[in-house]
Amino acid sequence: MSGGADLFVVCKKCGSEVSPYVTECPYCGTRLRKRAPQIDRGEGGARPRTPKMPSLGPLRQGEIPGIKADPLRRPYATITLVALSLFGFLVVAALPFSDVALTSLWGSDPWRHLTSAFAYSNVWYELTALLAIGLFGWRLELRHGPLVVIALFIVCGFGANALAVEVQSAPFLLGAPGAALGLLAAWAVPDILRSRKGFEYDGDLLGTLVIAVAIALMPLAVPQCSVVATFAGGAAGLLLGLALSRTAAAR
Repeated sequence: MSGGADLFVVCKKCGSEVSPYVTECPYCGTRLRKRAPQIDRGEGGARPRTPKMPSLGPLRQGEIPGIKADPLRRPYATITLVALSLFGFLVVAALPFSDVALTSLWGSDPWRHLTSAFAYSNVWYELTALLAIGLFGWRLELRHGPLVVIALFIVCGFGANALAVEVQSAPFLLGAPGAALGLLAAWAVPDILRSRKGFEYDGDLLGTLVIAVAIALMPLAVPQCSVVATFAGGAAGLLLGLALSRTAAAR
């Protein structure tokens, strides 16, 4: 051999220089060795291993490939409030107003403060109030959680009714118009602020205004619906909505 064994070998029959890693001479076909020599790769010469592609696993319902789906959150607090109101309407249908309605702040039975907010004397009155409570309570619960919805219902519903019987002479007070208008106002505040600043917003403010007007006019059609409770609850919801609009969840 000449020229270095690492570079080539010489065929003994034809004298051609061929690669040291072949078993036969490509020029004359002479057998040079029984098998090709093992290649010495040296340090760091190991063949890189092909990485395995990560597996995402089976997709959940409603999940888009490559995008993680948000956990399914059900508005249990809102569902409970609406269900109690529907049950209260059935109770009023079987009992007189005087058994469940709130008549005074201190003279009435304590449990009337609870039952009066979930009882309605008119199906249209209940439909209007529960539409707002169910729709805007649901959206608020997804945004801020169930405790916020419950707190708003207590302040704008029970609290506004208690204020109404204290300052307004009403023989019977039923329903929670203040909670309906308060939840609506608390949800709408962030979108109203965005629209005033010229930013885009997701809500339908025109449809929200129509529902708000319907709730505000309800005391004119239903004697058991207090105008004081309606607007007191709406004002409280507006103030609480301004506070909630400063949180990260509303931005």
